[in-house]
Amino acid sequence: MWYEGRWYQWLFWPLSLLFYLISAIRRRLFVMGLKTSHKLPVPIIIVGNLSVGGNGKTPLVVALCEFLTEKGFKVGVVSRGYGAQTRDFPHQVSLTDKAATVGDEPLLIARRTGVPVVIDPIRPRGAERLVQLHCDVIISDDGLQHYALQRDIECVVADRRLFGNGHLLPMGPLREGLWRLNTIDFLVLNQSEQSASIALPADAPAPVTMRLKPGKLVNVLNPEVTRELCDANSEPAITAMAGIGDPSRFFSQLKALGVRLDHTIALADHQAIESGDIPQGCVIMTEKDAVKAAEYAHNNCWYQPVDAELTDEFYTQLTERLSRVIKNK
Repeated sequence: MWYEGRWYQWLFWPLSLLFYLISAIRRRLFVMGLKTSHKLPVPIIIVGNLSVGGNGKTPLVVALCEFLTEKGFKVGVVSRGYGAQTRDFPHQVSLTDKAATVGDEPLLIARRTGVPVVIDPIRPRGAERLVQLHCDVIISDDGLQHYALQRDIECVVADRRLFGNGHLLPMGPLREGLWRLNTIDFLVLNQSEQSASIALPADAPAPVTMRLKPGKLVNVLNPEVTRELCDANSEPAITAMAGIGDPSRFFSQLKALGVRLDHTIALADHQAIESGDIPQGCVIMTEKDAVKAAEYAHNNCWYQPVDAELTDEFYTQLTERLSRVIKNK
């Protein structure tokens, strides 16, 4: 209904109207100062989206962490920690934490980048902990609509599904209307072939292309063991599994790279992986799923890491805006 359109979507229009009114009142309360919005002494970069579900935020967060670290910044990441079982907040993610304890995405980011990652459903409190850890740039993984934390730079990520039917929840997938694109700094698309056909608001920033470059397969149980993707075709049977916002994107990517898929398993985004979920034989999964599957994986389970590739122009503009923010702090 959200992405292909159905006549019965209009049955949800009254609820979408109610959602619009509640969210509009909430934003107005922050503007009027009746709800507190916390300003921190370091730059805050939001990496979020307008729609529900995974759109490719995590690869962008990882890329920003790596780029800014190379530039000499001490970067920290704050996350809500969706699905985390811990109730001890703010919680700094340890590399030995389990995904069930801290959430799959925060654990992935911490392991890939080595930067401090703090989870807290109250983002300003989590961000303050990162300031105490002497971070001089903080990236918020998601949180575009979390106005309790003031921000300096906003990046919205969209995948090949774009913005669906363009309607607010529950009639459509949007948390905020497309008007919100007029107020952001960067619109990042990880499905570049559709970028030219998007009907954007007049003042929206020009879309930035993000390509996900796949790497070698990495063994889930023994990460030091890798293999070429094409070598998997020597296996009697190959199963691909993905618990991301759009699992079909991962399956299509593997097929485009020449992998013969005998079976596919699509899981819900952030869904926990149990021992019975992993079949025998060669299993290829996303890196996000690998952090959840390590406890139950067998020796023939592999994940495919991806690296976000963005244009030099994007990084140049980001650096310029970050410099202006730092100068005005």
